[in-house]
Amino acid sequence: MPSPYDLARLHVEEAGDSGPVLLCLHGIGSSSAAFAPQLATLSRYVRVVAWDAPGYAKSADPTGPFTLDDFADTAAALIRQRGGRAHVLGVSWGGVIAMRLAARHPELVSSLIVADSSVGSGTDPAKAEAMRARADELAEAGPRAFAERRGPRLVSDAAPGALVQRVTDTMARSLRLPGYRYATESMAATDLRIADLAAVRAPTLVLCGDQDRVTGIEASQLLTADLHSSVYVIVKDAGHLANQEQPDAFDAWVLAHLRISAGIAEAG
Repeated sequence: MPSPYDLARLHVEEAGDSGPVLLCLHGIGSSSAAFAPQLATLSRYVRVVAWDAPGYAKSADPTGPFTLDDFADTAAALIRQRGGRAHVLGVSWGGVIAMRLAARHPELVSSLIVADSSVGSGTDPAKAEAMRARADELAEAGPRAFAERRGPRLVSDAAPGALVQRVTDTMARSLRLPGYRYATESMAATDLRIADLAAVRAPTLVLCGDQDRVTGIEASQLLTADLHSSVYVIVKDAGHLANQEQPDAFDAWVLAHLRISAGIAEAG
């Protein structure tokens, strides 16, 4: 299956020179910068590859409308380019892409780690409408004002100011149209319960921050009901971006998952 996007125009950050590939897919308001803690720590055990999704940050814009399948198929092409199989870590929207990827390309996905995610916004017309409205909000406010309005909600109230600023700055630098509109539409049009979750065969770790105010604990729990092989974990003292707010605890759970699913050794 050809990629719907030219990988030469896709920006990725990479770290680590041994072990299996861990492909990291960021949330709808972010970029590869969201995985700075994982690039620093998990690269002692695996080859970490974090993308800027098509139309985000340093990646070029798609040449036309981009659907969830297109994002998933681009991730599949990236995995093929990196050797043919990967463990896939997706945060929020990135988790939705990861699950669609695992359903469409099961031969490429060794395991999944899905953090602070959901089945998509297509479960309810009001949710879908609100998701689509975000692109108009970005167009009206501009990236900086948009990020300052939304960024602080992505972490807990106890998050240090430096993290809030980093999350906000990442959002402001990463978002633009039309890429963000394609992303919001991909969420608005999706309900993974219809076919995708039942098709996922990869062992899956589902994590959620206990103070996630964006997707929330119930949305993460819903995923485990239909996934065939999943483990559910709460990350304490973390909001929606658990991998950034509590990276030590988050990475410890990811490593435990990889030690089982990939035979990663105790010492990297």
